[in-house]
Amino acid sequence: MNRIEQQYLSLLKDILDNGKQKTDRTGTGTISVFGRQLRHDFRDGFPLLTTKRMAFKAIVTELLWFLRGDTNIKYLVENNCHIWDGDAYKAFLKYIINGINGGLDKISGYIEPGYLIEDGRQYEHFTNPWFFGFRPLTKEEFIEKIKTDESFAKKWGDLGPIYGKQWRNWENEIVNYAGQKYNSQTIDQIQQLINDLKTNPDSRRLMVNAWNVGELHHMVLPPCHYGFQLYTRELTTEEKRFIITNYILEVKPEDKPNSDKFWGDTDGEVDLYLEKYNLPKRKISLMWNQRSVDTFLGLPFNIASYGLLLMIIAKEVNMIPEELIGNLGDCHLYTNHLEQAREQISRRQYDLPTLKIKGINDNHIIYPKLLPTTGEEEFYEISDFEIENYQFHPTIKAPLSN
Repeated sequence: MNRIEQQYLSLLKDILDNGKQKTDRTGTGTISVFGRQLRHDFRDGFPLLTTKRMAFKAIVTELLWFLRGDTNIKYLVENNCHIWDGDAYKAFLKYIINGINGGLDKISGYIEPGYLIEDGRQYEHFTNPWFFGFRPLTKEEFIEKIKTDESFAKKWGDLGPIYGKQWRNWENEIVNYAGQKYNSQTIDQIQQLINDLKTNPDSRRLMVNAWNVGELHHMVLPPCHYGFQLYTRELTTEEKRFIITNYILEVKPEDKPNSDKFWGDTDGEVDLYLEKYNLPKRKISLMWNQRSVDTFLGLPFNIASYGLLLMIIAKEVNMIPEELIGNLGDCHLYTNHLEQAREQISRRQYDLPTLKIKGINDNHIIYPKLLPTTGEEEFYEISDFEIENYQFHPTIKAPLSN
């Protein structure tokens, strides 16, 4: 079954049929609708769309980048994930053009060696006559320099305090009664979330926020998906018995009772079996909020990314993923994605794949943990995640708007 993809394709059709024309920061132009919701039941499988091939490795790479608290594209580039290349290069190019046209010259100004290439032609955006015959690095040269030059990558690969920074190191300044700042600390929202899920799973404060108003102007791009919330519930007795039955029959057949009597006749006995085998007692759901939705290119990626995040969190706290919900604000199609959207709508969807996470044990955790024996950090690797039974249509190429 694949209900999430049907909802997604219906959203594409909704935008094509009812979308209103709007301008946008990229200059491309969009048609959009406002205020939509998608819901996915994990009993259907892992929410990786099938009407076009999805780059699952890139989805994993970006999510692990967020969870590491990283904001520098070097990790992404080294793992052949180029989602954020355009944003980093755009910031670099803006610096070069504004710096030169703003008054830098070969005598008094300074552009670091390697930022400009002398090729004898006039670069269209350079109005300063001192720099006729020079051009900035191309995007391809820029990315190669990110790979090979540590100091360059440190300066130009960083995108500012975007998702990873906010998830893992939210800045919190403490102000006294007179309005004076006397202390500051960082908040690891992911670790706090995991701790709260383990100690107070019924809390209505199980949230992570990336929309830090005080730091938006330092970000290369404000968060499109700006926050998410978790919800958990205790399994029913019938659900608990189902889990115990499957586990014993598949993993511990030697523990099967000799009689036909069902193990765990009372609620107390059922819970004892769950504790004995360390089986889940609760289900967990995730709802994310997104202000700006690039519906053709970005949303399929977001759906899979938050589905993956929920599965990782569920494993960490020993719960079962139940539902994924997306609250969507401005749902738009860029005007150069319209034909691609029509092509995708025309395709027949397949059943959803399944996701396998390797190393389901305490050695792989979301936030780095110092192991007492080695002092080394254990963390998920990209290869820890495998998609199985993924049937898909070919990729539909579309230009990326930055």
